[in-house]
Amino acid sequence: MQKEEFLKDLLSQAMLAPSSHNTQPWVFKLGDDKISLYADRTRALPANDPDDRELTISCACALLNARAAAAARGVGVRMTLLPDPQEEDLLAEIRVGGDVESGLSSLGNSIPNRRTYRKQFDGREVSADALDRLRDEAAAEQAWLEPIIDERSRQITADLVTEGDAAQWADPTWRRELAAWMHPRRSGDGLTLPWLTVPIARIVVRTFDMGNGVGARDHALAEGSPVLAVLGTEGDNETDWLNAGQALERVLLVATGFGLQASYLNQAIQVPRLRPKLQNLINHEGYPQVLLRLGYPQDEITAAPRRPLAEVLEE
Repeated sequence: MQKEEFLKDLLSQAMLAPSSHNTQPWVFKLGDDKISLYADRTRALPANDPDDRELTISCACALLNARAAAAARGVGVRMTLLPDPQEEDLLAEIRVGGDVESGLSSLGNSIPNRRTYRKQFDGREVSADALDRLRDEAAAEQAWLEPIIDERSRQITADLVTEGDAAQWADPTWRRELAAWMHPRRSGDGLTLPWLTVPIARIVVRTFDMGNGVGARDHALAEGSPVLAVLGTEGDNETDWLNAGQALERVLLVATGFGLQASYLNQAIQVPRLRPKLQNLINHEGYPQVLLRLGYPQDEITAAPRRPLAEVLEE
């Protein structure tokens, strides 16, 4: 395989990463032996993510996929985060060469099988050994993962998620932004709906505050999840967000290997006044970045759509 084809192969795996509202907010550029990862801020969510924190985390998930894909192919890469302070959109560079990241080499097969599973999980428990492994994987990327174990803390966390839903849905700007990312599947991005229902769904979301109903559903999802866990970092700057995203995707890929899937209840982090309350519930210093629910899916779901590689690649 020629070098350019190899790099494009890595990108085909990178772009399978999860992103907020499935915005896919990344742009890649190829050099002779490197991939440059840029934030595509035209796909930012200013109401949902005013600091581009989740945008950066999403891009970092794509970065981890590229690293894992290279390792699975027996190729070493060298990564540099924020390589040029003068280019604020340039988040990272990957250069071919160096030692193979052995800890990632087994994760390549999980990349296309990872899903965001928003339904109820089945009732099986997740083993302590699996949770320990997921903690270790997060730590390998300079992040931490803390499951919320005791029932009182789980109840409070579910209440915070509900409170976050209420705050977001009460904001007309937030609802308009959500509606704008409701797309038919053929568009290749966004929150997909059958194309005939998209106009009606957008009108309903823009017009009505459905926070109570959504909050009740999310409360039940939080309470009924086999694992509810916070992924966080010691700091809260752009480097920390890049670490958080790589840790998140590494955790998700390892979890996929165990037969687990995940989705996110980040409302308690997205609403600023709720984030410290979530932090107070967990036994770890630092900043919550993602609130995960993990479990065994009851059925298989279709992967979310992705844009063609040509749309995210600037040569």
